[in-house]
Amino acid sequence: MGGFFGVAKHEKCINDLFYGVDYNSHMGTKRAGIATCHDGIFTRSIHNIENSYFRTKFEPDLGEFSGKTGIGVISDTDAQPIIVNCHLGKFAIVTVARINNIVALEKELLAKGHHFCEHSYDILNPTEMIAALISEGSDIVTGIQNVYNRVKGSCSMLLLLEGKIIAARDRLGRTPIIIGKKDGAYAATSESCAFPNLGYSIEHSVGPGEIVEFTADEMRQLKKPEKEMQICAFLWTYYGYPVCEYEGRNVDLMRYHSGYNMGKEDNTEVDFVSAIPDSGIGMALGYSQGKQIPYMRGIVKYTPTWPRSFTPSTQERRELVAKMKLIANKSLLYGKRVIFCDDSIVRGTQLRDNVQDLFDGGVKEIHMRISCPPLIYPCKFLNFTASKSEMELITRRVINEIEGTPDAHLEEYATTGSERYEKMVELIRKHLKLSSLRFSSIENVVESIGLPKCKICTHCFDGSSYE
Repeated sequence: MGGFFGVAKHEKCINDLFYGVDYNSHMGTKRAGIATCHDGIFTRSIHNIENSYFRTKFEPDLGEFSGKTGIGVISDTDAQPIIVNCHLGKFAIVTVARINNIVALEKELLAKGHHFCEHSYDILNPTEMIAALISEGSDIVTGIQNVYNRVKGSCSMLLLLEGKIIAARDRLGRTPIIIGKKDGAYAATSESCAFPNLGYSIEHSVGPGEIVEFTADEMRQLKKPEKEMQICAFLWTYYGYPVCEYEGRNVDLMRYHSGYNMGKEDNTEVDFVSAIPDSGIGMALGYSQGKQIPYMRGIVKYTPTWPRSFTPSTQERRELVAKMKLIANKSLLYGKRVIFCDDSIVRGTQLRDNVQDLFDGGVKEIHMRISCPPLIYPCKFLNFTASKSEMELITRRVINEIEGTPDAHLEEYATTGSERYEKMVELIRKHLKLSSLRFSSIENVVESIGLPKCKICTHCFDGSSYE
């Protein structure tokens, strides 16, 4: 997905910027970049971080940065930040975006006389497209509103100008921006876990479509937020770091609450609950409390070297990383009946392999509990998975097996407890060779997040969201 951080201070900002961006590293590991501005001069550094961590790549560069304002990004797509000079002035920009109509926009803007420089493998850099759309405005605010009006997908952004930063959240708030404050500094981030160790307290959650500007001394609103919101439910169930908050709702508390609700209703006879780390831990702890059985660490993640499994560039490598980073504690698992809690099932391939390894290691029964509903629809709004086709989703393959087509009766398959839903879940269970399988309901996800259903994007579960 990607995450960013920006800061304005009375003092040199590079230390806050360096560590603030690093606290977004769990959001992706393809490209990273930072930029500062000092007396109108922009300094920038961009690195490929697919085979190394952010800190190791950027630490040697830190002495080059002297500005008091800066922005940085962890990107799972394009090289950022880019620096732009247009009739609105000079600025650096980072984005968390998905532009579904980028090809059409490129043709339109080229016909108007625009040109584009940032290409990789003949693919236009999405952040350059956002900058080009901003440059069509009469000022920065109307330019950002042009982005909101023209982009199909989503886009949140930070712009670095001389002495200040502009933060603009996606029109429907699909991705978050949180503003923090401490003496002599303001900061903005995708992930609020960047704030505590740097001494910031949360000052403001930028609303959907809201645009704010901040310096080291103050924050002011440039555009009021919209009333409609479609923040991604997966920020809580998967992407978000446990200590993060979105819309005032803590990630790990949501996972705990969701697991607790499921555990209360589960009468399966087992010996203990275990998590598929990391994002399954909060759910498993709640499940243990709700079901009133022990929580044990049947699977442990080897944290020193392995990144999150969605980040490598090929599916083969993603599956290898997913397998290699998790180590089963066979002494605890041998001969036991275990409930395992995980965040989602997308393709099902890595889970199938893990299940077989656990049975080979002596586990007696494997009962899988998933903290979100079945993924019926591919995400159209964020770079959630690398799926190129709906048939990569195990749900669609199973529906195709049942119906002879992958898109029949989808509303029924998305309805928890319906006859078709139960048939689909049972067939997925058989394919994965599980002792039992249960998914959270949409109602449980929404209740656990604590926002109205109309403000949460649950499109991948029920196809309900809109452009």
